[in-house]
Amino acid sequence: MPTSSASASDAAKSAGNGGVQSLERAFDLLERMADAGGEVGLSELSVSSGLPLPTIHRLMRTLVACGYVRQQPNRRYALGPRLIRLGESASRLLGTWARPHLARLVEETGETANMALLDGDEIVYVAQVPSKHSMRMFTEVGRRVLPHSTGVGKALLAGSPPDAVRALLARTGMPAATEKTITSPDAFLEALEQVRRHGYAVDDSEQEIGVRCLAVPVPNAPTAAAISISGPAGRVTDAVTVRIVPVLQEVARELSAVLTSAGTAATATG
Repeated sequence: MPTSSASASDAAKSAGNGGVQSLERAFDLLERMADAGGEVGLSELSVSSGLPLPTIHRLMRTLVACGYVRQQPNRRYALGPRLIRLGESASRLLGTWARPHLARLVEETGETANMALLDGDEIVYVAQVPSKHSMRMFTEVGRRVLPHSTGVGKALLAGSPPDAVRALLARTGMPAATEKTITSPDAFLEALEQVRRHGYAVDDSEQEIGVRCLAVPVPNAPTAAAISISGPAGRVTDAVTVRIVPVLQEVARELSAVLTSAGTAATATG
C-alpha cells in the first residue's frame, strides 16, 4: 500500500519552519489510518508514527470530537463520516484539474481516458473524457472497483511492498469479473513486476470481456493516482500500445506537475 508521505519527524521539522505541529501530526495520523485500511488501534499508530501513546490519544480525542474519526465498540479507531464531504469535494476538484489532460489523451489516442485513485482498498474513478468513436468505453465517475482486475489498480499498486499488496488482497478477495481476471496473489504480484519492468499496466479483458486498458501511475502525485485509456481490444492492440504508452507517460508527468504546483500554491498562499 502507498505509505503516508509525512512522518512524525517531518511534522516536527515543518513545525520548526512555522507549521503547527499538532495539526500536522493529526493529518499524519489520518493518512496512516487510511494506509492501514481505515481502522487501527492506538498502539499500531504509535509504532508506525513514532509518537508516544499519550500524544496520539490526545490527538485522537480531538479528531473524534470533530467527527473526523470515530471510536469503534472494539476500542479501535476508524475514519469518520465527516471526511466523506471533504473527500468528495477534493475528488471533484481533482477531476476538474485532470480533465484537460485527459482530453489531450483522447485527441492523441482516440480512446476514452480515465483518472483513478486508490481509496482505501478500492479503486475509485474521479474523471473521464469519452472517446469520439461510436463504439467506446464508459466508466461512471465515482464508480468503485477492486484493484486486482483493473489496469489502474495494477499501476497504483506496482510501487507497494509485496506484503502490503498481499494484505490488501486478503481483505478484498480476488473475485473473477471475467475468465481472464487474475485470481491468484502470486500471479498478481508477477503482473505488478511486469508493470515495474515495462513502465505501464495492462488490463486485457480482465474487468470486461473485449475491453483493453493501458494505465500508468501519476508520479509524485499528492495522493496515489493513475491515468488510463480504454477501448475495444480490436483497436487497443499490441502494435498501438507501443505508440500510446509514451503519450500516457508524458501526460502523467504533466498532470503531476499541475497537481504538485496546485499544492505548492495553496501552501504559499496560506
